[in-house]
Amino acid sequence: MTGVNDAVSEVAVMDVGGTHVTAARVDVRDWVVGGSDGRSFREPLDGDGSAEEIIATLVRCASRLTVEAGTHWAVAVPGPFDYERGIGRYAGVGKFDALNGVDLGSALLTELPGAAGVSFHNDADAFLAGEWRAGAASGHARAMGITLGTGVGSSFLRDGTTVHDGPGVPPEGRVDSLLYGGRPIEEVVSRRAIRRAYARAGHAGLDLGASADPGVGAGVDPGALIDVREIAERARGGERLAAEVFAHAFRVLGTVLAPCVEAFEPTVLVVGGSIAASWDLVAGPLREGLAAHAPNPSTAATRVLQPARHPSDAPLLGAAYLAQTAGRPTLA
Repeated sequence: MTGVNDAVSEVAVMDVGGTHVTAARVDVRDWVVGGSDGRSFREPLDGDGSAEEIIATLVRCASRLTVEAGTHWAVAVPGPFDYERGIGRYAGVGKFDALNGVDLGSALLTELPGAAGVSFHNDADAFLAGEWRAGAASGHARAMGITLGTGVGSSFLRDGTTVHDGPGVPPEGRVDSLLYGGRPIEEVVSRRAIRRAYARAGHAGLDLGASADPGVGAGVDPGALIDVREIAERARGGERLAAEVFAHAFRVLGTVLAPCVEAFEPTVLVVGGSIAASWDLVAGPLREGLAAHAPNPSTAATRVLQPARHPSDAPLLGAAYLAQTAGRPTLA
């Protein structure tokens, strides 16, 4: 099992998220998404669907690409995942539950158009690698990335190489393993947590600490909760409740990230993911949390914070980059 051949000029890639999947070709000479025809395809994806439904959506999206026989596919997918074997490890994480224990590698190798090999890469690692190769982290020897969406993804880079240990790096490089108030950070900062917090705070006088309790709102139909995008619009429209929900979540994230930033000493901290599209609501509270809870009051943590330059394309670029450089085995 080997990585992508260096002579390859294009790599077929997919970015799998909790609510969507994108397929494209990446030109690895000029580092642009779309390949020779400049096209990419995106489809909605139900992360709560059955394994068959999820796989069918991935294959349907990928099949819209024109690819040659013998193509290598690089797939960016969120953890927990066995990236070397291509098997989901999603027990008890609240997303892609149906893929727990599923051999996604074998399924995609059989079904993806033209596939001669498939490699899997952590989506946050792919995001930061893409921003390092052609975005906000370009030229930085030490970079940290955070993705905000169905969960909290994280990645740490030194000289273009992903690192999973060392000062400031949580176990396996996973910020989502860190706790706030004795609970996983994703119970405060994630799509489902923000939606639940907003619903709860509407009935609890902005008791946002209580809204972080995973039991709060458990009896509410998830379909009845408004999505993060609408909460953001209400915040921009002057609604205090919506603004406070955003502010609380991202101050907490800054609190949790501050020791990591202080110890890892990145020269850039790049933030992406679907929720980061509301950067006007995210950046201020996140900077406040970083500044207020940094172990060293003189830290430059708030100055290294940057939004992604290519929020949609970075995971695609990064998956292609990692397929070439990270030594990730190719299932074939």
